[in-house]
Amino acid sequence: MKKIFACLVLYTTLLYGCDESSTNGVIQTDGSTNQIAVEVVEVIDGDTIKVKYNGDIEKVRYLLIDTPETNHHTLGKQPFGEEAKQRNKEILKSGNVTIEFDVGNRLDDYGRMLAYVYVDGESVQETLLEEGLARIAYIFPPNTRYLDKFEEASKVAKERSIGIWETDNYVTNRGFNNEVLTNNNAEEKSTNEQCNIKGNINRQGKKIYHIPSGKYYEQTNPEEWFCTEQDAIQAGFKKSGE
Repeated sequence: MKKIFACLVLYTTLLYGCDESSTNGVIQTDGSTNQIAVEVVEVIDGDTIKVKYNGDIEKVRYLLIDTPETNHHTLGKQPFGEEAKQRNKEILKSGNVTIEFDVGNRLDDYGRMLAYVYVDGESVQETLLEEGLARIAYIFPPNTRYLDKFEEASKVAKERSIGIWETDNYVTNRGFNNEVLTNNNAEEKSTNEQCNIKGNINRQGKKIYHIPSGKYYEQTNPEEWFCTEQDAIQAGFKKSGE
C-alpha cells in the first residue's frame, strides 16, 4: 500500500510540479510569477488559444478578459470578434510566447488552463484591453494579480472610445449587446433613405450601383449609399446594366 501511495505522489509531482496543490480535483498554484515558455498551436479567438505545454496540447483561456465571439453556438459572430482574434494572432506571432499562472484555480469549468499570456515579456491581455478589443470580465479571486493594471489599460480604450467602446452600451456586465449595433444600423439606414442609390460589390469585386427604378434594386444589399449617381461614379461604382 505504501508503495502504491509513493507512486501516486511521484506521478502527481511529475504531472503538476512542486509549486501546485490539488483540492477536490482543482489544481492550484503557490503564486509563482514565473513565466513558462509555450508553443502556440492555434488561435481560437481573441481570448482563447491552444498551446503545447509539457508535451501536451492544452487550451488556454486568458485570465480576466473577454473578447466578442467569433463563432458562438447561440451568439454567433459578434462585432469586433474577428478583429480581436486577428489582433491576438498577430501579437502572438511577433515573438516568444510565455504563460503565467495566478494563485487560484489553474483550470476553468471547461478544463481550459487559466493564464496570463505574454509575448517577449509584454502582456497580451493588456494590449487587447488598451486597443479596445477586450473587456475586463470573469473576476474570480484570488486570480486577480493584474486586475489593477488591466483596469488602467481598459480605461485608455474607454476614454478614446475605440473598438468595443465605440458604441454606447455595446459592452455590458454580462458580455456584448448585439442589439445595440443592430438598432444603430437600422437608424442609419432610415437616415440614408433620402440617399437611396445602392452601391454593391459583387463576387468578382466589381463596384455596381443601383437606382430605385432598377430591376435588381430591391434584392440588392448595399455596401454603401449614395445621394446622386455622380457620387457613386466618383466612388468608383458603375451603373447596373439592367
